[in-house]
Amino acid sequence: MRAVQVTEFGGPEVLTPVELPDPVAGPGEVLIDVDRIGVNYADTHQAENSYLAPSQLPLVPGGEVVGTQDGKRVVALLNGGGGYAEKAVAPAATTFPLPDGIDDLTALSMLVQGTTAWVLLRRNAHLAAGESVVVHAAAGGVGTVAVQLAKAWGAGRVIATASSEDKRALALELGADVAIDSRSEDMTAALIEANEGRRVDVVLDMVGGTTTDQSIAALAPFGRLAFYGMAGRESPKPVELRNILGHSTTISGMWLPHVFRLPGNVFGTALTELFDLVQNGKLKAIAGGEYALSDARGAHEALRSRKTAGKLLLDPGK
Repeated sequence: MRAVQVTEFGGPEVLTPVELPDPVAGPGEVLIDVDRIGVNYADTHQAENSYLAPSQLPLVPGGEVVGTQDGKRVVALLNGGGGYAEKAVAPAATTFPLPDGIDDLTALSMLVQGTTAWVLLRRNAHLAAGESVVVHAAAGGVGTVAVQLAKAWGAGRVIATASSEDKRALALELGADVAIDSRSEDMTAALIEANEGRRVDVVLDMVGGTTTDQSIAALAPFGRLAFYGMAGRESPKPVELRNILGHSTTISGMWLPHVFRLPGNVFGTALTELFDLVQNGKLKAIAGGEYALSDARGAHEALRSRKTAGKLLLDPGK
């Protein structure tokens, strides 16, 4: 089968098209004929071995696929990679049948990035009606869903940040009340101004560095910042516990694999609710571009440039 393999860790240049034997499903697993592959920012960390879960060489990256399994359309979350290929093996427990009317783009937009937005707002931030929500990287895969969910769930004011006029226009189209430049030198002041002079209640942050530091400083009493990535590849400053106490601030982290350790089927519940919102016209996936499998390098270069919007896909037939 055609696949993309990493034999040495590094940037997009290490993604190499190869021919590999078809994978074989083991106990509790299913074999999927892949139609489209989802590209996530975590894949770039996986390729350079800077992800939370260490990578092992040789590696076929990719954590999500949509395709057919025994003739039925499914979307699947993989275990440790293997997605950048014509065929993939997935745990049966994280392989989900697709409802009618859910296309490949939507399925892959909701599987990882949609459920991430859902968990951040429901479990980390415990969003209440009327609260203000800041969505950093609002034109990205998680951000585009988070903006829509926050509005659908009654947020009082949704503040989007993005790096270009086109991205900010997209965030406004998706329901954000205001969109500001993510390159603002004083993000604290910019967020408070965008919230009509008030400190903000919730921040969803996957940037890191000074963006995180200044967002924490913009939180209202009992404000919550949910941290779920570090696209800027720069760590925030250490947080002083006395400052958290002094401002009644909550700072939390979220890594999606931990959701599967929660009691009950939280992931399945999130995915079902997201698909229902799509079918009811309250949520939509944003296409960020489709690349040939053989050009996975190009997809990673585009993603790391932070110039993309929405969901990126790979086509295993090309």
